Amino acid sequence: MDFAFMAETWLALLAGLPLTLKLAGWSVLCGGALALLLALMSLSRHRALVWPARGFVFVFRGTPLLVQVFLIYYGLGQFRPTLQAWGVWWFFREAYWCALLALSLNTAAYAAEIIRGAILSVPHGQIEAGRACGMSRFTLARRITGPIALRQALPAYSNEIVSMVKATSLASIITLAEVTFIAQKLIAQTFRAVEIFICAGSIYLLINILVTRAILGLEYWLSPHLRAAPREPAAAEAAHA
Repeated sequence: MDFAFMAETWLALLAGLPLTLKLAGWSVLCGGALALLLALMSLSRHRALVWPARGFVFVFRGTPLLVQVFLIYYGLGQFRPTLQAWGVWWFFREAYWCALLALSLNTAAYAAEIIRGAILSVPHGQIEAGRACGMSRFTLARRITGPIALRQALPAYSNEIVSMVKATSLASIITLAEVTFIAQKLIAQTFRAVEIFICAGSIYLLINILVTRAILGLEYWLSPHLRAAPREPAAAEAAHA
């Protein structure tokens, strides 16, 4: 291992970090908003809302993200005249927007099931208690269903965010200069794949460490009832004695 070369490589790969973070951040935000809508649709009593949501989740969870990226970037390009007529070709001709769309749709399918399961896990007794107190549907969602479901969803949703950070590497196949794309260019120039991919992997690992720590902090803040209660001085002295 040439550590001097690895240090130079690590600095060179940092040039793709802003794009990686941008793709990951926006895909999680856009996908999360869509996932919430899909989860509410799937919990609806109307089949006209339930089946489209389930179909979306089935398709995007059941097909590889790589295929989805190819279909959006290369496949939709075959319908260029139609897309130009609709005025959306400016969106689909850019690799960045196609990658962001594919990542957002993919994470939305997984996150929708996480949110749906979290909502269903809210104890029915607490919902009934809120209704007995005269809470409206909106107040019930804001004060009871939402906070409890959020705490339930965080552990699983953190895994999905980590997966999205790693999935941004697939944007390199459509020529986006994020971390993996730069790593591939350096390998083509130096033929030192092991050292370069170790550096690239360490960047993704560092990002995910920060993400998981942030989510653990949020989970701790949202769960004050699970924290250890401070011990009383007298009880502490008695235990010591």
